[in-house]
Parts: sequence; C-alpha cells; structure tokens
Amino acid sequence: MDPSVALFLNALVAGLLIGGFYAAVTVGISISFGILDIVNIAHPAFIILGSYIAYIVNQTFGLDPILTSIIVLPAFYLLGSVVYQIYYVSFEQHGQDALRGLAFFFGLLFVTEVILILVFGVDYRYVQASYIDATYRMGTFAIPMRMLVPCLLSLLMVALLQMFLTRTFLGRAIMAVSQDQLALRLMAVNPVRIKRIAFAISIATASVAGAFLIVIQPVEPSVGREYIGRVFAICVLGGLQSLPGTVIAAMIIGVVESMTSTYYGPSWAPAVSFGFLLITLAFRPAGLLGR
Repeated sequence: MDPSVALFLNALVAGLLIGGFYAAVTVGISISFGILDIVNIAHPAFIILGSYIAYIVNQTFGLDPILTSIIVLPAFYLLGSVVYQIYYVSFEQHGQDALRGLAFFFGLLFVTEVILILVFGVDYRYVQASYIDATYRMGTFAIPMRMLVPCLLSLLMVALLQMFLTRTFLGRAIMAVSQDQLALRLMAVNPVRIKRIAFAISIATASVAGAFLIVIQPVEPSVGREYIGRVFAICVLGGLQSLPGTVIAAMIIGVVESMTSTYYGPSWAPAVSFGFLLITLAFRPAGLLGR
C-alpha cells in the first residue's frame, strides 16, 4: 500500500477511535445541557473523579478500571442526585438566572480539582490492564486496544441510553421534561423528580467516561479542563437533544483532530475542529440532527 494512503487510513481509524471516546465524555452533557438546559460546566471534573476512583481500585485490588466504573455507577448516580437537589433548591426553585447556576458549577469544578490535587498531587496516574499495551494488527493498520475497547464500549453505552430514552416511559418523560412540564404534571409526573433522575444519569456516565480516559492516557487533576469546550462543542454540533447526533459529531471532531494532528501538528487540532464547528453551524444552526 502506498505510504501516503496508509498514513491517511491510519489517521482516519485513529480519529474514529478517539471520536468514540469523545461520545462517552459528551453523552452526559447531551443529557444535562441538551435535554435539561443545565449548563453543567463541572461535568469534566466528575469524569476525572471517575478516573481517580478507577485508579485507586486498580492499584489496591488490581480490578479492571472499566469494571470498576460499572460497579461505582450507583454511587455516581447518588452523587448526581445530591448535586441536582442542591442546584434546584439554591437556584432553579427560586427562578434564578442561568448565570448564577453557571457560577455554582464553576465553583464545583474548581473545588473538585483542588481536593484531588491535595489528595493525589499533580503527578500523572495510570492504571494497568491486560489490553492496555496490546495492539491489534491488520496489514498496515495498528489499532491499540486501549483505544478500541473504550470506543466500542462507549458506543454500546450510548446505544443503551438511546434505547432507554426512546423506549421506556421514564426515558420519554426525560425527553419531554424540557418541552412541556405542564403535560407531565397532568400525567401525574413530577418534573423535578424526572430532572433529578436525568441529571443523576448524566453524572453516572461520567464514571464510565473517567475509566475510559485513564485507560487511554495517564491523568492528573487538571486534565478535565481540556474537555470543557470540546464536550459542549460536540453537544451543540450533534443537535443538543440527539444522542445519535452526539456520536456523529464526536466522530467528526475526532477525525478532524486526528487528520489535523497528522498532517499539520497537534497544536492546530483544536483551532481546526472549532473552526469546523462554526462553519457547520453557520449552515445548520440546529446542529447535525437537531430539530
């Protein structure tokens, strides 16, 4: 195979794999911001928290980090419920503007980061698993398993969430809560309870995304800041309330970043990907699959 063609195809595959991971990182934002209209800027902090919990369990018991993230899902769900209840009582219940709520989540982001720095320091932490150093080779393609496993499991997680939102009564109530709360009340459904459940689910996804992150790369407390702009960009590009749109947008951003890094250098990747976002929204303001 021609070397230039092989380089292009490997960059394409790498972009799709990182795009799958971006989908896992963004799906929680698609629920909290896209469906509930809650600008949870602290979402990456919960992802890093998930990474450190996976690290602690992996170092102490040798348990697989992704399996650990699934085990602690109920704890993250409970944490999300508590955070939403604080947000609701402090801001939403009193009709406070979104800016005050944004300040709350900014504060939560930095408090979480400072606590992690005090406990773990600023050294990079990593986990061990049998597949992290393995590579699947197929001709000229070299696919690292530390990228393939998170990508496939990420797509599975998004697919399960999509099925939950579209095929269950509770899921349809979550989709409806941002559109017509009066209709929900007429059906004897408490919108606040539905929003609390939805927000808790969004935080629970951070547990899994955090495990994926520490499998892909070592982490330190401030790594989450790198994803703040990216996750909101993917959410908007995909169409806010659309989880399939989130996956497509994540793949597009992943491929754009990979191609840019391969041919022009990694420093150009964020600028090109956000430029692509702006151009797309200029022609499709509602996003790729937005209504």
